[in-house]
Amino acid sequence: MASTIQIRVDDDLKARSDALFKDLGTDTTTAIRMFLTQALAVNGFPFEIKRAGANPYRALAEHEMLDKLEKSREHAAQGIYKDAADVSRDMRTKYGL
Repeated sequence: MASTIQIRVDDDLKARSDALFKDLGTDTTTAIRMFLTQALAVNGFPFEIKRAGANPYRALAEHEMLDKLEKSREHAAQGIYKDAADVSRDMRTKYGL
């Protein structure tokens, strides 16, 4: 049997989330299901909860972005990468999504 969860969110939050998850190869419903599955797996929130003021989504400084891009290029040159479709498939298999 499957249950339904209904939540109300701001229209802009929903639209931006839908676009993000679509870009990541999934949808918002699946992302929420993944959140719930991971919360059970770690027995809590599947990410760190902090007080306001500590913004984990801050913009990167230019040198930080360039460092990350360089590391990404090095990994790609070494063949260290995963295809996004493979990652999505693996997650769906692992979490029964």
